[in-house]
Amino acid sequence: MQNTATPTHCPYCALQCGMNLTPAPDGTVEVSERADFPVNRGALCGKGRTAPAVLSSRVRLTSPLVRSGGTLVPATWDEALERIAGELSRTRAEHGPDACGVFGGGGLTNEKAYTLGKFARVVLGTSQIDYNGRFCMSSAAAGGMKAFGLDRGLPFPLEDIPKSGCVILVGSNLAETMPPSLRFFTELRENGGTLIVVDPRRTKTAEQADLHLMPRPGTDLALALGLLHLVVAEGLVDEEYVRERTAGWEDARAAAMAHWPEYVERITGVPVPQLRETVRMFCEPESAMVLTARGPEQQSKGTDTVSAWINLCLATGRAGRPFSGYGCLTGQGNGQGGREHGQKADQLPGYRKLEDPAARAHVAEVWGVDPDSLPGPGRSAYELLDALGTDIKSLLLMGSNPVVSAPHAARIEERIKSLDFLAVCDVVLSETAALADVVLPVTQWAEETGTTTNLEGRVLLRRQAITAPDGIRSDLEVMHELADRLGVEKGFPTDPEEVFEELRRASAGGPADYSGITYRRLAEENGVFWPCPTEDTVVHPGTPRLFLDRFATPDGRARFVPVSHRAIAEEPDEEYPVLLTTGRVVAQYQSGAQTRRVDELNAAAPGPFVELHPRLAERLGAAEGDPVAVVSRRGRAVAPARITLGIRPDTVFMPFHWYGEGRANTLTNPALDPTSRMPEFKACAVRVEAVKS
Repeated sequence: MQNTATPTHCPYCALQCGMNLTPAPDGTVEVSERADFPVNRGALCGKGRTAPAVLSSRVRLTSPLVRSGGTLVPATWDEALERIAGELSRTRAEHGPDACGVFGGGGLTNEKAYTLGKFARVVLGTSQIDYNGRFCMSSAAAGGMKAFGLDRGLPFPLEDIPKSGCVILVGSNLAETMPPSLRFFTELRENGGTLIVVDPRRTKTAEQADLHLMPRPGTDLALALGLLHLVVAEGLVDEEYVRERTAGWEDARAAAMAHWPEYVERITGVPVPQLRETVRMFCEPESAMVLTARGPEQQSKGTDTVSAWINLCLATGRAGRPFSGYGCLTGQGNGQGGREHGQKADQLPGYRKLEDPAARAHVAEVWGVDPDSLPGPGRSAYELLDALGTDIKSLLLMGSNPVVSAPHAARIEERIKSLDFLAVCDVVLSETAALADVVLPVTQWAEETGTTTNLEGRVLLRRQAITAPDGIRSDLEVMHELADRLGVEKGFPTDPEEVFEELRRASAGGPADYSGITYRRLAEENGVFWPCPTEDTVVHPGTPRLFLDRFATPDGRARFVPVSHRAIAEEPDEEYPVLLTTGRVVAQYQSGAQTRRVDELNAAAPGPFVELHPRLAERLGAAEGDPVAVVSRRGRAVAPARITLGIRPDTVFMPFHWYGEGRANTLTNPALDPTSRMPEFKACAVRVEAVKS
């Protein structure tokens, strides 16, 4: 590659911040500001600035590895690919196609996600495919589908946030998880708008708020219902909007009226005056928004919780209107596109339902296969991982590290170890890859071209800026080679633009219609919002703002969903009297597989910790920095105490980026939401113990 700046995007979170990459004479890659991209306007967090560090051969994989005599040893590509193809063939022959599992990641490009879904269903013939995006925003997706008939993280661009009158931010610490986005909320307040943050911790985001509500973890559903009760009681329902643009109000209203303020205060711990002040701040301005993140969504009732917050927006006329609405702050870099195009167990490209005969026929025609040959829906992510070694004998895994990121992680680690065969494609030797029988080193973001879809539904073009080291291949090349060895010689191109052209055809006419989006348009227009059904930019420039005229339901009306509060799956008791909640810190990302290999980031966040209130610390006899143990029904984790007044006395917090004795997900509860199949990462019963030296 030439030593010129290449405009591209960060490999980490769903902001997909714009940046320029320039190869330096010493072989490193320099990051510089790209002010023309509207999401970050040049700003980058520490993770984005240091992202090229993982491109170094010092930290990344450079050769295929094959297990021999219990040890991973270097191998040729032919040896590694033959081993994978042979084991997958043997598994299918002995146990049937569903004994082969496929697990993907929310960091894969649209092209890779699309091809992985096609590979599972066409080459392996398995229904057993899902991805770690199920752990990200599946509850918000389910709630959005129920209410609006369509799921897109944000139905408006981030640039609309400063123009709103009030934003309720529920369970998001974006000052640490996606720092460049904080400017939109700062501008909101500078413009006279107000910010309400809902979080059991006083995070850096909560410090920016005009009002901070600190509910008990797992009670966001009751909180939203209590606010809707007050909206009704105080005569603040937008009756005309409800009549003309919604359906189902009476049942939702009746459910909310059972959640009177004092009852909600007892459940949540949020004082009634704060509930009333929230309603006043939300309803006074002409426009307002509710934005949720993992806090309310990663619960065994996450879909109902999202529905309750959407109901609040609908009752007050705050959806499908300018600078108003409900939105979800997607976490992973391509969490949105990753499920739209086929990694999710029940979906085909274009956000089509796998059980819909018309959807199967359309996609099968693009793929050149019989619709009846496509398997039906398979297991959700946790259920798939929990079936490893029993129903599922072999697993192909791309871009995920469930040994660290899955709930009840010790169990999942054992399930992975019980597999007959595991193949992993990754850029580093993650904790999961270290357990594999074959590990394939694949290209990274700066070494390949492809598209991602950010949290706004804006499809973006990541451009190749450098050439990968010798011995590295792309995931598309891996799937092409495996398909060929497994008897499917055509249909798996290695050129990403060729794959995207097929994706366009497969998505055409679907809810997530990309058929009018081309690489040329993405380069010229700084991204295109889906749906976009035609290349003619005059006829259809893309859809930055959804639902302004009608919702994506058969009659164009949004649906109220009646919901009621229920307890988390595992309430505290005498043996486990404290609640654990988990999350991220600014210097690390997800399972830490990449960021924990960057010296600057490790210096800022070297390891796990347990955040606890001084009252709890005093009862334990623990001082700042002392090791404490957090114990749940699933295991035990040990990390230094971090004592702060910024957390509820009945709650402890642990970040989930680390493996080993401080692994937070050793503790978390895999109880699943009945609709989204999202595990309850955000609330489980634990006890905290001082660790004697």
